[in-house]
Formats: sequence, C-alpha cells, structure tokens
Amino acid sequence: MENKPSIQPELVREFVGNAHGDLERVKDLLKQEPGLVNAAWDWGGGDWETGIGAAAHMGRRDIAQFLIDNGARIDLFAAAMLGKIDIVRAMLADNPGLVNAKGAHGIPLIVHAQQGGEEAAQVLELLSQFK
Repeated sequence: MENKPSIQPELVREFVGNAHGDLERVKDLLKQEPGLVNAAWDWGGGDWETGIGAAAHMGRRDIAQFLIDNGARIDLFAAAMLGKIDIVRAMLADNPGLVNAKGAHGIPLIVHAQQGGEEAAQVLELLSQFK
C-alpha cells in the first residue's frame, strides 16, 4: 500500500463545514482534493463528522447525492435522510439497537430521517415501529 501525505486539517475542516450547506464550495474543494470525499473532522471529544454526515443531518440531499456520486461511503444516517428504506431496513434487521444510534453532534437517527422530508416518509414509519 502506498503511503500518501495526509490532507491538510484546515482543508478537511473547511470541507466538512461547507458540506452542511454550500454545494458549490464542496464541489470546488473536492475538485481540488478528491481525498476529501471520505475525510472526517473531529469537532472535539470524538465528535467525528464526514461531508456526507454533515449533509445528512442538515437534510441536504443535493450535497449527499453529489458526494455519493463521487465515491462517498453511505452510512445509516445518510441512508435514512435519503429515504433509502431497503438499506435502513436491512441494517435495523441485522441490529435493531441501531434505531437509537446517534450521528455527528449526537443527532439521533430519527432526526436524520425527519430532515429527509417526504422522500424519507417510509423510513420515519419504519423507525416508529421500534418505539
């Protein structure tokens, strides 16, 4: 395996910060450094967040989909926001305790689904069955 230099921390922070809402800046930064697509920033105390994680809890479907299209690893929280019911259902079937999982900043899974709006209605319905 080839050792590559680390991405500058300031660049990771800027990327993750902008993934909360600025699609154009995310595009610019990803063009500049493709490795950012799965980079994670520690906001402190182990509160790790990726670009797709930021987009997921903000309901930014456009940013999340752009990142997925460019190789981001989808997780349970992004799947919930995007309304990907089959992924969420499979993960909860394998581990029902994930219904109580928290993403970046301690934001619960259900909030991610709520941020998905109408497209995530089936996910919200599924999550409500676990209460």
